[in-house]
Amino acid sequence: MPQAYEERLAGEPCLRLAPSVPHELLCNRLHAWVRAALPPNSTLHLLPRRTAVALPGGDRVCPDLALTHAADGRLYLAVEVLQPGDHHCDTVVKKELYLDHRLPRLWIVDSRYHNVEVYGTGEYGFRLEHILASQDRLTDSALSGFERSMDDLFAKPCP
Repeated sequence: MPQAYEERLAGEPCLRLAPSVPHELLCNRLHAWVRAALPPNSTLHLLPRRTAVALPGGDRVCPDLALTHAADGRLYLAVEVLQPGDHHCDTVVKKELYLDHRLPRLWIVDSRYHNVEVYGTGEYGFRLEHILASQDRLTDSALSGFERSMDDLFAKPCP
């Protein structure tokens, strides 16, 4: 059973709610799909869900899914799966931290609206590249062959 956990965001402790069953289902799917798309010789490493990742300046984030550069542990991709009542930390505070640290890729998964916001880092900071829904397909250039529809991501579990 998932438990509550703590992050350090903008210098302040932030207690996070224990993830719900639907939240964990989305995390399971994303982890399985990303793991399957990583080649054996990948320069990226998939961390276990909500592994604490230290950021310069003393902040500590626990993304639902994180890909780091194998050589130096820097974050390449953070995925935040939103839960009702627990959005502010992910959509405001952590997004700002990721921007400050020039995270190359950020996916924000919102089960309320069955969509994924895909951000990349550009010359002037984060840029919203896509808002994916329905039959739109989630891809990433670092994950060869990774392509999943939003309908697959948000599908109900089999009974």
